[in-house]
Amino acid sequence: MTARPHHFPADKSSLAHAPTMVISNIWPALEGGRYAVKRIAGTPVTVWADLFRDGHGKLRAVVKWRKRGVSAWEESPMVHVGNDRWRGEFTVVELGEWEYTVEGWQDDFQTWRHEFERKAAALKPGESLQTESIEGAIILEESARLAEQGGHQAEAEVLRRASRAIYDAAPQDVAHTVDDSGLQALAARWTNRSLSTTAVPIYRVLVERERAGFSAWYEFFPRGAEGRADRHSTLRNCLERIRYAKGMGFNVIYFPPVHPIGTSHRKGKDNSLTCTADDVGSPWAIGSGEGGHYSIHPQLGTVADFEWLVREAKELGMEIAMDFAINCSPDHPYVQDHPDWFFQRPDGTIKYAENPPKKYQDIYPLNFHCKDWRNLWQEMVRIILFWADKGVKIFRVDNPHTKPVAFWEYLMSEVRLQHPDVIFLAEAFTRPRMMEMLAKIGFSQSYTYFTWRTHRQEIMEYVNELAHSDLREYFRGNFWPNTPDILAHPLVNGSPAVFMIRAALAATTMPNWGIYSGFEFCENDQHPDREEYRNNEKYELKERDWKRPGIRDFLTKLNHIRNTHGEFRHLSNLHFVHVDHDRLLAFVKASPHRQADLLVIINLDPAHLAEGTVNLPQESVPEPRDVPYRVRDLLTDDVYNWHGTANWVSLDPHSKPVHIFRIESSDQD
Repeated sequence: MTARPHHFPADKSSLAHAPTMVISNIWPALEGGRYAVKRIAGTPVTVWADLFRDGHGKLRAVVKWRKRGVSAWEESPMVHVGNDRWRGEFTVVELGEWEYTVEGWQDDFQTWRHEFERKAAALKPGESLQTESIEGAIILEESARLAEQGGHQAEAEVLRRASRAIYDAAPQDVAHTVDDSGLQALAARWTNRSLSTTAVPIYRVLVERERAGFSAWYEFFPRGAEGRADRHSTLRNCLERIRYAKGMGFNVIYFPPVHPIGTSHRKGKDNSLTCTADDVGSPWAIGSGEGGHYSIHPQLGTVADFEWLVREAKELGMEIAMDFAINCSPDHPYVQDHPDWFFQRPDGTIKYAENPPKKYQDIYPLNFHCKDWRNLWQEMVRIILFWADKGVKIFRVDNPHTKPVAFWEYLMSEVRLQHPDVIFLAEAFTRPRMMEMLAKIGFSQSYTYFTWRTHRQEIMEYVNELAHSDLREYFRGNFWPNTPDILAHPLVNGSPAVFMIRAALAATTMPNWGIYSGFEFCENDQHPDREEYRNNEKYELKERDWKRPGIRDFLTKLNHIRNTHGEFRHLSNLHFVHVDHDRLLAFVKASPHRQADLLVIINLDPAHLAEGTVNLPQESVPEPRDVPYRVRDLLTDDVYNWHGTANWVSLDPHSKPVHIFRIESSDQD
């Protein structure tokens, strides 16, 4: 049996005619339309397709789009770019899931006009083109009928006059009549599309708000908002810390779980199995007699306090991202009410979480394939909707790769029906295919392998993959130099220079980036047995002097540059450039129309001076290209005079590990 053509619907009985066009290689498309590509509201979707048919007719095509569930299509014309390749574009500002496809047909009037003109040019004495003229007249008459049906009587009359004019006209007069651009535009508008072909399947695009594509995250533990090891902070105490993060230019505040913490098998300091009465436990061990995922830890405050803080953050232009961790302590209400939702051991006990050699005796994972899985899945949706109704529109999802992909697809679809502005960040440090699939099914942003990319070549390869492969259509990386779980190798016992280098890499390559608090103070004390912090804040209240300067000024400048230069809102405009020193990394962030590109140069060596020649692409050099120009360092406001594409740079990590240049023409102030 032969395969069904891509452009041929499965239900042939629904066709009014056999397909007249071949429409193939539509892009962007994820697995034939099974998954949606992603766009930020107001940014264009450029659609490519191959269109052709038998014969030599003149073709036309449109890209069509509509909100999912709506019957009527909007459309815009596609243009032929050569070799049967067509390009079209549409822009959507309303959030939600949209559909798009391509429709093509033969333009009967232009096909006739082209053939008529060729015949007229070769006409011999005594020959007539009366039949050909009649064919053109009939085509225009049909267009007039369509215009009339569309309620455009004046346009219909113009088309009818043209039809009558060419009916008995001499060939040269016919050619003169149909050369009129206004007539051609009307004929194109009211062309007969009854034999058009529309591509199947229909493709999808998920349209999200701006913060899904451009954000700067700051994570801190609400219970440590005051930096007191002897006192548990409240949600009301967090407002000062939110203002503090805003002062550094961050716009998303990420809270680890804020729910009640269980006491059974509670972990002590540094993940110890021995717990004292003073130990506060891990926030990820959710649930106690005081409530579960719908509740707030009593020492933090109440749900009303949380709603107040969400409103206050919004007034500051900030958002609070909530941690959606599907973990239950042995004391969680679900354990008593729904023991069948958990993994049962042969002896009747419930299995705790493990990631060998790590053991999490204080956490029971839910079994998403249990017999009552439908009610379990629906309950998870209710949790998200509960907090979304309280004003939370960003969720950092803990370990989504340990739950079924189908579950997440269901949950996000259900949530977005009521809250299309909700953003989901996948905290999945796992296999590439799983991370990619989570992005395909709807996660707005994704944690990445950036934390472990340290050498120039591997950084370039990874960023290029995210920026210029198919991943750019659906996978939005969020670069984090550190997390509470990960004190990455470059930072261990590292100097302030390495913290600035890693921050600059994250903030300037990716539109989305974030840090865990303490990074600004270059906290770098590693646990002797694990890739994480000693005296980890996950298990204790941490003493921290929030007034220390650290590298706060540097982070503030980084975020200010990002917020005031639109080039950093995009990823596909990033292009690495050659520099002849293996510890210098350089890339261009192309500006619109290449008027003032940005050039970022980073010394990856936190201990040694690095010098070398940077080679700019010709497009980045201001015109006229044979005269000197200036580059201004946005971090320091220093100005350098350059000439041509090759220029010398020197970066001392102790005083200036990074350049962020704006390339200016010589006559700019």
